[in-house]
Amino acid sequence: MKIPFTEILKLAQQFAPEMNQFLRDMIAIPSESCDEEKVVLRIKEEMEKVGFDEIMIDPMGNIIGRIGHGNHVIAMDAHIDTVGIGDIKQWKFDPYKGMEDAEVIGGRGGSDQEGGMASMVYAGKIIKTLGLEDDYTLLITGTVQEEDCDGLCWQYLIEEVKLKPEFVVITEPTSCNIYRGHRGRMEIKVTTAGISCHGSAPERGDNAIFKMAPILIELEQLNQHLGDDPFLGKGTLTVSEIFYSSPSRCAVADGCHISIDRRLTHGETFQSALAEIRHLDSVKKAQATVEMYTYERPSYTGLIYPTDAYFPTWVLPEDHIVCQSSVDTFKQLFNKEPLVDKWTFSTNAVSIMGRYNIPCIGFGPGHEDQAHAPNEVTFKTELITATAFYAALPLMYLNTLKK
Repeated sequence: MKIPFTEILKLAQQFAPEMNQFLRDMIAIPSESCDEEKVVLRIKEEMEKVGFDEIMIDPMGNIIGRIGHGNHVIAMDAHIDTVGIGDIKQWKFDPYKGMEDAEVIGGRGGSDQEGGMASMVYAGKIIKTLGLEDDYTLLITGTVQEEDCDGLCWQYLIEEVKLKPEFVVITEPTSCNIYRGHRGRMEIKVTTAGISCHGSAPERGDNAIFKMAPILIELEQLNQHLGDDPFLGKGTLTVSEIFYSSPSRCAVADGCHISIDRRLTHGETFQSALAEIRHLDSVKKAQATVEMYTYERPSYTGLIYPTDAYFPTWVLPEDHIVCQSSVDTFKQLFNKEPLVDKWTFSTNAVSIMGRYNIPCIGFGPGHEDQAHAPNEVTFKTELITATAFYAALPLMYLNTLKK
């Protein structure tokens, strides 16, 4: 089928007022991880209005809208949970009432990542309006708990719902550039054990906090020597939390543990990352325990789907058909070359491609630096750009397959 690029662009602009209002409605509904039910129902309402062929909400609480029933299954994903608002004093406007002017829409979740959901739904409206259905089935997914545990929702969709798309578009913010990978990550816990005693005679005990101190120094040094990759960049680690146990403030601490945020570049695995820490002299001397965290928090439906806090690295080759189709779609729609790059942060693709090797490509409205920031905004022109891109890509992929 020939792709009507001009008509797609016209409709993306025509539908912008409805799409903007839909985004503002989502922003107005607080939807932190594990509390997404109300925003899911609002998305269902909009999918019904647009005319999706089928809408379902799975037992975890993810919403899946279907358009078409062709042989080639393509998915586009937006997580619809948000982080909290942080210090309200840092906001210049109400993060849920939001704001709007000629250029931007503001509010918590506008860029990260409900803008992607708004654009996907209205791409569906373009497909239905122009009759662009072909030999593909398009699944639009609004997924939960990503901010808490990226990729958990897609572990569930693949393992339990049995979704197996040929590829997935990740609609996290890319400033409407094409992204083809990002570093992985994992959450590591290091624990030291001591013996408590009265603080007036510390020599009688064994202070777990003091045993942790040299470990912290060696971890800071280790960060300087982690793996590097010409595309994804360097692996990193940082200590993000520290906890202790003690009978009182006038006692020697009998326990201490830290949390490490470890970013994994190409070629690094959770096994290698754990081994690097276990081999530190300070860790061996303290007989510290090094392990991965697990995630077992229930979704808003009450479902618990335990997983290790490991989120694998992924990279889609630049010559892959999905990347080629994305580049060609961009060039045909906008008459210019796209920037092909990578995310700094992590997305649901850690499971989709990182765990299951289902190809992913990134394209989304909004800017990375708006994610988790006060006064978060997304850009109206980018919402239109993304909507047109999502509407045209499935046909471009099919046409590329036939070449």
